Amino acid sequence: MAGSNKTAKGTFEIASWDEKPYEQLAAGGKLTKASVSAKFTGDVTGEGKIEWLMCYVSDDDATFVGLQRIEGSLAGKRGGFVVETIGDFDGKAAKGTWSVVPGTGSGELAGLEGEGRFEAPKGPKATYELDYDFAEVPFRS
Repeated sequence: MAGSNKTAKGTFEIASWDEKPYEQLAAGGKLTKASVSAKFTGDVTGEGKIEWLMCYVSDDDATFVGLQRIEGSLAGKRGGFVVETIGDFDGKAAKGTWSVVPGTGSGELAGLEGEGRFEAPKGPKATYELDYDFAEVPFRS
C-alpha cells in the first residue's frame, strides 16, 4: 500500500444469517452457503452484506471464503467497498483475514486499499482491524 497506513478498529454484529447446505461430504462433513448481514461500529460504521461458502469437516471445524460489501463510512469518509474474506472456525471462534478488492471503493472511499483481520467468539459479535490507505485515483470528467 502506498503512503501512510492507518488502522481502523471496531466491532460488528451479525444481524441475519441464512445458511443452507448444498452438498454432504464423507464422514459427516458438508458444504454450505450463507447469506449474512452485519452492522459495523467503530472506525467503520454501516452495514455489511456477505456471501460465504463454507466447508465443514465437523460441526466444530470449518473453513470459509467470501465476499462482503460494506456501505457506510470509514474514518468519517462515506462510501462503500468490498472485502474478500478467508478464515476458519474451530468450534470456539471464527477468525479470518480481509483484503479490500482493488477498484471497489466508491464515493469518498474511492481508491481504498487495505488488509485486515477479524475474530468472532461463538456468537453474533466480532472485533475487526483494517490497515488501510488510499491509492491515487485518476480524475474522470
